Amino acid sequence: MSDDLVAVEGPDDDGVATLTLDRAEKKNALSIALREEMSDALDALAADERLRVLVVTGAGDVFSAGFDLKEFSQPERADELWASSDRWHHTILGFPLPTVAAVNGGAFGGGFDLAVMCTLRVVADTARFGHPEHSFAQVVYGPLHDLVGGAARDLALTGRTIDAAEAHRLGIANEVVPCAEVVTAARAVASTIAEAPRELLVQMTTKVRDRARVVLGGTLDL
Repeated sequence: MSDDLVAVEGPDDDGVATLTLDRAEKKNALSIALREEMSDALDALAADERLRVLVVTGAGDVFSAGFDLKEFSQPERADELWASSDRWHHTILGFPLPTVAAVNGGAFGGGFDLAVMCTLRVVADTARFGHPEHSFAQVVYGPLHDLVGGAARDLALTGRTIDAAEAHRLGIANEVVPCAEVVTAARAVASTIAEAPRELLVQMTTKVRDRARVVLGGTLDL
């Protein structure tokens, strides 16, 4: 494994690339460095004319445990922390092509946000979702509300954990598959989407984004 915090594979001949959060030893916690590296990778992928669909997943058995909480105890890094967070959220929400999250395990806090901000989600049957930060910080609410409507109130205010089956009932998971098959299944969905011309996929992604009930702003305004 390299020292990089994000691994990118592709695009392949179908126009599908895979971006993997590659910090498994820290449960793919979204540190400032990881967010910046991911934002850089997304900018590069958006400019790659070969790309049609992006799959996003995590290394190991966790999709992402959320933001790296140790950085919140470093007040000298506050400006850097929130600037990287704002950029990260905007880069994902503004990505010009469809994204498919392959949720291979727990998705908590910012990891839950990442899954929700993707266009579609293929979810392992072992996956769990929750906002444990609800007890000490604001929850990113807009993208979740856009996806599940009023059910977002419960998830944001209680922080309770839901399993893959409930995520499917709520419309968070588009498909639930055995854990070992999640990336393969997500890439199959991506390949089907990628049968359309890139220009059309950009147009459709713009249409989806424009009709979302998400007003872009700072992280805590989402």
